[in-house]
Amino acid sequence: MKTICFYFQIHQPFRLKRYRFFDIGNDHYYYDDFQNEEIIRRIAERCYLPANRTILEMIKNSGGKFKVAFSISGVALEQMEIYTPEVIDSFKELAATGNIEFLSETYAHSLSSLGDIEEFKHQIKKQEDKIYTLFGVKPKVFRNTELIYSDDISEAVYEMGYRGMLTEGAKHILGWKSPNYMYASCVRPDLHLLLKNDKFSEDLSERFTDYSWNEYPLTADKFISWIASTPESEQVINLFMNYEVLGSLHSASSGIFDFFKALPQYAAEKNIGFSTPSEIFKLMKPVDCLSVPYPMSWVDEERDTSSWLGNVLQQEAFRKICEIGERVRMCEPRRIRQDWYYLQSSDHFYYMSTKHMGQKGFSPYDNPYDAFNNYMNVLSDFIVRVKAQFPETIENEELNSLLATIKNQGEEIEALQKELDKAKKRQSKKEK
Repeated sequence: MKTICFYFQIHQPFRLKRYRFFDIGNDHYYYDDFQNEEIIRRIAERCYLPANRTILEMIKNSGGKFKVAFSISGVALEQMEIYTPEVIDSFKELAATGNIEFLSETYAHSLSSLGDIEEFKHQIKKQEDKIYTLFGVKPKVFRNTELIYSDDISEAVYEMGYRGMLTEGAKHILGWKSPNYMYASCVRPDLHLLLKNDKFSEDLSERFTDYSWNEYPLTADKFISWIASTPESEQVINLFMNYEVLGSLHSASSGIFDFFKALPQYAAEKNIGFSTPSEIFKLMKPVDCLSVPYPMSWVDEERDTSSWLGNVLQQEAFRKICEIGERVRMCEPRRIRQDWYYLQSSDHFYYMSTKHMGQKGFSPYDNPYDAFNNYMNVLSDFIVRVKAQFPETIENEELNSLLATIKNQGEEIEALQKELDKAKKRQSKKEK
């Protein structure tokens, strides 16, 4: 029996305000609150809330047969808590059905897997804690920012305890192979992989409202018939996309919600089911191992990481923020830690890409150079604040040793204080 695995990505960065060179050292607040609130409220109204209602209706009308997975970045969840708490409530209502799965990812939707593995692992743990706090579940399956994956990343994910991961079914990796099977990491064969089916996913995410497409309009029965016509041995169709496909990238007037509502009925007629990633990992076995020596993603024709690190501007900005990771993780002030996460969101580097110049809407800046200058001004101020905590003259190794000594001394003092308290109690009893 074939099964469809739906996974939706949800992420919103904390966008930066216009931050001038002369603000460095004088202004430590970096965010455009008006823009951040306006955008997430608009998307919540157009997408998150109506889409969640649609999925809840689909689950109920299908008798609990429709299932779906979500990966919501920690910084997106923070914005929902601040500006649209009703969205959090609607996800809790979905979670109560038992038919959705929350995946793990990097808390900041960051590129840390490409430059700072310790930060990568730290953010995974923070994301796990956030999901558990809000929804009472611990994620069992991992998906990296923008489905970025490589052999080295799979090693780190495996070490974090995961045995299932989602990624891109890139043609330059698969070759003649089909994405409609389960695979495994070549360096960690116990880490199993589900790969995005590009064609079927992009029929929905990109071509659904394309009037020039020769298959327009796309109907639910036509779409399900395409899936049913795949070879019988191909048992899993992975449809991975941005959640904004529902209501934002394709407006409600396009019929996208009605299309989705009709999917369970036509799938049942073709004996096609729906499964969460965890269910598939339990039921299926990998057919082969995949070797991915260089990172791949689900973005652009190249399916690589050049949209974030493809030019010298992006590489310099990424190098600078990775350099201070070790010191930031030792900082105590909550505001520094919070800014650290917000500044790592991959969006800031995407805005610096020269590949997308001329495309309207994807960036709040006029051009990649403005994006770079603004980000580097903010980062310069942030670095000053970090150095104020731990001067640059102290090497990281020396700093680690010093902090370890202070920690050990603190624990020793605490233990001695407990012994002293016990001795005082004993003495008090003797005197009585």
